[in-house]
Amino acid sequence: MVLLEVSDLDAGYGDLQILEGVDLDVADGEYVTIVGPNGAGKSTVMKSIFGLTEYMGGSIVFDSREIHGYRPEDIIQTGVGYVPQNDNVFPSLSVMENLEMGAYILDEVPEDRLEDVFDRFPILRERKEQKAGTMSGGQQQMLAMGRALMLEPELLMLDEPSAGLAPDLVDDMFDRIDEINADGTAVLLVEQNAKEALRRCDRGYVLVQGQNRYEESGDELLADEQVRQDFLGG
Repeated sequence: MVLLEVSDLDAGYGDLQILEGVDLDVADGEYVTIVGPNGAGKSTVMKSIFGLTEYMGGSIVFDSREIHGYRPEDIIQTGVGYVPQNDNVFPSLSVMENLEMGAYILDEVPEDRLEDVFDRFPILRERKEQKAGTMSGGQQQMLAMGRALMLEPELLMLDEPSAGLAPDLVDDMFDRIDEINADGTAVLLVEQNAKEALRRCDRGYVLVQGQNRYEESGDELLADEQVRQDFLGG
């Protein structure tokens, strides 16, 4: 079943159009990666789905519901979680308070979901009283993902989750994303580490200058000589 379907999407910021006729879909439980050069509009796709850009045309359907024009707080309630690349934790709040903020639309914080997040990211249990802003980049990324999982989204969108991480932490981050997907959550990923992202995902899109250039399985894109030469460093 198609969970997310983006069709002929035009979007941007103010009067500046970034995306032109972008098509993209994610099936229930699927792992999809968007790659492409800097400035291609990858993050803008994520922000547009989440209602953070200027909509200029096209369609965004999630779980059979047209969501373009929805506010982010309404999109969260449909089952979409989003972790932006930057400013994705509340630095002055503790780990526990950040996680509680992830469930702010609920009448009370569900303890079972807190335990699920702590089981998935044990360091958060150890540091639950620590201020988020004093944690390492990798720990903050885990916290941001954990907060997004507090509402048990059907689709988790992650924008550059490995950005700024030490090389020895990158594989660990990808492993955790694999586990989230294996447990049934669909994943839409924008990632600078294109080869590793394509190696792990089900399907990939290559975006160039705000438009679709290629769409294949991750393995097929990795094996495509033109894709490798133009976008993956040969």
